[in-house]
Amino acid sequence: MNTFFLEFRDPLFGIIIFFVLIFVITFFSYWFAKLKKKEDYRHLDKFLKQFHTLPSQNELKVLITKGELSEKSWLLLANAYAKGGNYEKSIEIYSELLKVGDKSNYRDTLFLLGKTYFRAGFLERAKQIFLEILKNNPRTPQALNYLLLVYEQMRNYNAALEVLDSLDELKKDITLQSAYINALFILNSAEMTSDVKVYKLLEIYKTNNVLAYLIFEYIFRVNPKAAWENFDTSKAELLVDVLWSCDKKDLDFDIIMQNGYLRELYTAKGYLKEAVKSSVFELDVLINLDSKTNATLGFEYICDNCKVVYPFAFSRCSSCHAIDTSRVELSLVKDYHKDFSEENNSFQ
Repeated sequence: MNTFFLEFRDPLFGIIIFFVLIFVITFFSYWFAKLKKKEDYRHLDKFLKQFHTLPSQNELKVLITKGELSEKSWLLLANAYAKGGNYEKSIEIYSELLKVGDKSNYRDTLFLLGKTYFRAGFLERAKQIFLEILKNNPRTPQALNYLLLVYEQMRNYNAALEVLDSLDELKKDITLQSAYINALFILNSAEMTSDVKVYKLLEIYKTNNVLAYLIFEYIFRVNPKAAWENFDTSKAELLVDVLWSCDKKDLDFDIIMQNGYLRELYTAKGYLKEAVKSSVFELDVLINLDSKTNATLGFEYICDNCKVVYPFAFSRCSSCHAIDTSRVELSLVKDYHKDFSEENNSFQ
């Protein structure tokens, strides 16, 4: 008996019991988690079977009302539909959640519905939703920002400027957005002459030193002389596609000869013979080819904020809505215009 109690009090015995308990707890925890996971998958499979074909609006109403899936899960599903481009189904889910969902989430769900309407192109509906949010919660910068986007796309620039005033009252920096909306107002004005537009756009540029691409792309088209007179050559790489497409008769060679990048660009174009090489690969190749083959520059446009690539120039990124974040990427492409010209000449 004494021997037994001595063994019981032995530290080694306590260690063995400790590890046995850990093993038992771990064993049961593992199998319990596995069974629960299996049950969750069974429940998920059952739910997803209902979506092998897209449910109708009435079916969605029944499914949401049943409450078999949490509101958060429905929101995730609606977001997935929207990302997949199925805005109609996403809108139906958000609309039904507004009727039967948790009222504490009403404003957030309404905002998501407004965003989806905006992405789907239903601008008037999106406007009404954001105005409803602001009616009850006027200090909501997210709704104000989207309302600004709606007015911008509707070309209602006066209303957009009023939204900017509201953002300014919330101590938000509106300098860039204000310059951008004012520039769009000028560019789309049917009452101003091109000379007046050029003057007002240059005022915006000189005051804020932003929107170089938006402003000079227009000025190079309508008044190349004024563009060169006011052009900051440090922005040459930003406007390389605009400069590349300029007609030879519209170039200011005095300014071009004073800038190394411009000399390389127009030597690659074949308008000059002032550069023998370039640190820019694409320009260096064209300089060395010396117009002996039908190659030219191609352009892609990258948003420096979200890194999305576009085949066309932009001033506001349609993905992240950032302004003045476009960066031009060069590539070498076949010059189909040269091929076409050569074919026409062969028939003469």
